[in-house]
Amino acid sequence: MAIIRYSYPNRGLTTYGVSRNPWRGLETEIDRLFDSALSFTGPSATTQFPVDIYEDKDNTFVRAELPGVSREDVTVELVEDSLTITAVRRQKTGEAEQSLSLKRSLTLPTLVQADKVSAAYENGVLTVTLPKREEAKP
Repeated sequence: MAIIRYSYPNRGLTTYGVSRNPWRGLETEIDRLFDSALSFTGPSATTQFPVDIYEDKDNTFVRAELPGVSREDVTVELVEDSLTITAVRRQKTGEAEQSLSLKRSLTLPTLVQADKVSAAYENGVLTVTLPKREEAKP
């Protein structure tokens, strides 16, 4: 859905002689939200999900909220400097079962020790702990 035309009072907001639309950022954000909400087009659609990445001096952490996903349906894969999280959310409606595939790939900002990576999934929140290599620590 795109907002095509609307009117608003112009209160003289200009920048270097060009009128500035105070609603432009809001319109873009609304369009983005509708596009992402309507992207589910069937039982096999794949969609991304938000993640938080933060770090301390020894580790990099990736946190993803995956409500409604069971532990058995979550896969975490680390290949070189790329982390891929895949999950499947299953929902039964009557006799039919719908599933939604969720996938997110991230390029990691620092070098990690691949043999010491750990993941915990608790109450719909996945936390992946990626220990930094010694040369990547401050």
